[in-house]
Amino acid sequence: MRIRLLTIALHLFFCCFHIARGQAIARFTIKTVDNNISIPVSVCLDDITKLPDSVLALREIKGKAFLPVNFQVENGDRRLFWWIISPGSKAVKREYELYKIDTQVSEQAPTPLGLTDNNGELTITDKGKQVIRYNYSIHYPPAGVDSIFRRSGFLHPLWSPSGNILTRINPPDHHHHMGIWNPWTHVRFMGKQVDFWNIGDKKGTVRFSNFISRTEGSVFAGFKALQQHVAFNIPTEGKETVAMDETWNVRVYNTTGNIWLIDFISSLNCATDSGVVLEEYRYGGFGFRASEEWNNQNSTVLTSEGKTRKDADASTARWCMIDGDMQKGHSGILFMDYPTNYNFPEPMRVWPVDANKRGDVFFSFSPTRNKDWPLLPGKNYVLKYRMLVYDRTITKDEAEKAWRNFAHPPKIIVTVL
Repeated sequence: MRIRLLTIALHLFFCCFHIARGQAIARFTIKTVDNNISIPVSVCLDDITKLPDSVLALREIKGKAFLPVNFQVENGDRRLFWWIISPGSKAVKREYELYKIDTQVSEQAPTPLGLTDNNGELTITDKGKQVIRYNYSIHYPPAGVDSIFRRSGFLHPLWSPSGNILTRINPPDHHHHMGIWNPWTHVRFMGKQVDFWNIGDKKGTVRFSNFISRTEGSVFAGFKALQQHVAFNIPTEGKETVAMDETWNVRVYNTTGNIWLIDFISSLNCATDSGVVLEEYRYGGFGFRASEEWNNQNSTVLTSEGKTRKDADASTARWCMIDGDMQKGHSGILFMDYPTNYNFPEPMRVWPVDANKRGDVFFSFSPTRNKDWPLLPGKNYVLKYRMLVYDRTITKDEAEKAWRNFAHPPKIIVTVL
């Protein structure tokens, strides 16, 4: 224990030393920030400096004081420099300084956001606590259920910060429901209709193919995975054809307070020279089957337009908040839609109060609920969502503010020094 405390003390000493002595490279100014929760933001590092990540550090300027800030560099075609704007109590100006450290710190602080991989289950963790799990191996339904309901490439469980499990898979009423998943129902491909949602119809399914990347860090952890939408008996009987390739980009951010912040990005494209039409239907797209603990007596639905479970179905919204009482207290999820998504603000499928008699909870952003979505070969189609997972409750105003900072993040003024 003494060695551990000494290590932490040395790390803090070196951080303070570098804060005092570092050579300033650039200043990041945000004129007005009004945030009740953490906001992940980024700038393009290549436009600022070509220095390697290992000699960079970030500090927030608070009057005459300098506070160290965790950052993470996302290396791709262009380097993105990420950090978290910590929650503020009112609209204020925030200033940060990127600087070069004189000597690299040999003892790094523990990475708060990590990944654990166990027998086909990739779990994202925050300071050792389980947040969300991606199931990439084939999961089979319960004994006695047709194996056609086997699936890979879905998210379950999703935990709340207190440990409540918010998702459910293979419920007896809908064996094809898989926690959080993103299939499509009425799909026109090669002149035939395929169903990737109701896999019991034996017309198609979705499968995990491979990981593109996995990331751990001090700002976020997550993964990119390729999934394939497989059509059965097209173009001939007994044949399997990949109709669409889909990339999932899922990440969990390092937030303060009793919340998780999770981004889900789906990128769809045609896998053949044949186009695909996601046809109008009430189901399809980003879906969530809630825990069996929730029913019409202990859970609520509220949308950005003030709709509740009684009238939210088929309406459109920027966000939808679902929460309720559970074994470990009250928990919930705020689902946020992004302005560039197809058919924004998206129509929703929200189960009625008498679903399965007891009022089971199901929610989906369904962009094709009221119109077709044609996908052309050679083009990429992106849907972006954010989930704010919380314990206790949040207000409508807090939900609206969280959505606004997702859809329209604060503008960052970069001054190279």
